[in-house]
Amino acid sequence: MRFRYTVKASFDDEALAGEWLGWLRNGHCRDVLDGGASHVEIVAMEGEGLSFEVRYDFEDREAFERYEAEHAEALRAEGLQRFPSERGVRYARTTGHLLYVDA
Repeated sequence: MRFRYTVKASFDDEALAGEWLGWLRNGHCRDVLDGGASHVEIVAMEGEGLSFEVRYDFEDREAFERYEAEHAEALRAEGLQRFPSERGVRYARTTGHLLYVDA
């Protein structure tokens, strides 16, 4: 069963949000795909200020757990080094099984 990992990031500063989006598009998303994700999408959330969700799909929970064990620590460290909470970024992460996908 497909498994989703979602990272939500909220910003107070539009320039910082743009820098973060550039970093995602120019390497970070590809790194997560290379680490085992099968699909990624970036969604600009409405009605939540300057907020985005990055949704990564994995073939199953086991693929996500391999990503966590082999790649996540280094990729998260890079992200937090570039975009720490002290710069005004707020993060939240969720995971779950996809129960229905019409594609």
